[in-house]
Amino acid sequence: MKPTRRGVISDWGGVLTPPLVDGIQAWLQADRIDIEHYYEVMRPYFDGSLPDNPVHALERGEVDTAEFERDLAALLRSTHGGPIRAEGLIQRMFASFEPVHGMYETLRAARNAGHATALLSNSWGNGYPREHLGSTFDTLVISGEVGMRKPEERIYLYTCRSLGLDPEDCVFIDDLEHNVATAESLGMTGILHTDVDSTREALSLLLAPSDERQPA
Repeated sequence: MKPTRRGVISDWGGVLTPPLVDGIQAWLQADRIDIEHYYEVMRPYFDGSLPDNPVHALERGEVDTAEFERDLAALLRSTHGGPIRAEGLIQRMFASFEPVHGMYETLRAARNAGHATALLSNSWGNGYPREHLGSTFDTLVISGEVGMRKPEERIYLYTCRSLGLDPEDCVFIDDLEHNVATAESLGMTGILHTDVDSTREALSLLLAPSDERQPA
């Protein structure tokens, strides 16, 4: 494949942070929440069996974060016999999602070489490390701020338009296979992220050299 792609769109959680499961388990242990019960409770939210999925609504910004925290806390079970504290639950959930600096450096290198870069993230109302994002991305597309979520096609197309590029011009990076599959169905070139080195190598084979880029 000739390296002609001129834009990079990247996920946040699991790409610019350690794997999602690591961060979630750190939170469960810190908050003394029954881990097996948590996964049992959350399974319907992620297997597509709920017709009106509260997680999807939260990611689109249709549900207040504090309301979601109260509802989720009521479903969870502690290992200490007491209630789960609802206030600040989302903040605590994402507290261990530390930056993976190697991925930031990879994306900054692409941007510094003249490639357009965008963050495309499904948000639970959590905070983002804006001090790192501003120097890495030309645009930030946060699901709750735009009323769309992955893997809805419209949010991918919205992100491409924000960069002034067609989907065929873009590389999309995500750690979830179904998100990558949607991007590829729209014409993007997908990278299923597993580690920094393999993603960096894949990008080097896909991005157009600086002397071959054409203006958007």
